[in-house]
Amino acid sequence: MSLINYASREINCKIVYYGPGLGGKTTNLEYVYEKVAPSSKGKLISLATETERTLFFDFLPVDLGTIRGFKTRFHLYTVPGQVYYNASRKLILKGVDGVVFVADSQLDRMEANLEAMQNLYDNMSQHGYDLTKLPFVIQYNKRDLPNAAPIADLDGALNPGWTVDDPARQKLTPDPYRAGEHLVREVNGIWVERVPTFEAVAVKGDGVFDTLKAVSKLVLKTLG
Repeated sequence: MSLINYASREINCKIVYYGPGLGGKTTNLEYVYEKVAPSSKGKLISLATETERTLFFDFLPVDLGTIRGFKTRFHLYTVPGQVYYNASRKLILKGVDGVVFVADSQLDRMEANLEAMQNLYDNMSQHGYDLTKLPFVIQYNKRDLPNAAPIADLDGALNPGWTVDDPARQKLTPDPYRAGEHLVREVNGIWVERVPTFEAVAVKGDGVFDTLKAVSKLVLKTLG
């Protein structure tokens, strides 16, 4: 997981953007990279395949403060969207501290979203990671398109929630990012927890930093 560099007094955290091909993972990273101050970011590295790129870069947010005197440096990665690059996907997930699933809101991409989500769960499990216990958020991208599915349908398919077994956590918990919604709620007598979700139009930058800030805060919470 996170690596501590005592020489530079930095904690290095890895956030991976996952999701179906052409869903907006690369667009998210390129937008963040463009907006981060040059003095606080590393080089944007692109590993190109025939159909899609894997991108990564690191940056040091100036507004997140320090943890026990250490600054936090985030390393952002995308994974190839196509399933036949699964070995690359799995490799990139190694040592991950937080995950952003970028879903394509278009109705005809629902199957691709479901396939990518299942693949994420499978690959995390093979690494011995429990996605329900890791910082994890979902971004519903391409909300501006005319064939975008309703949020309720996307939630039902991609974010139905998992069972909350800990009695101490079995209580109505408001969603800080969606008014009137709850991250933990009771459904048919069973307590379930959803992950935070964000609407986005990544090509315009809408929702990009909201998504990143949310997963970053969850990562910092695990370090504190």
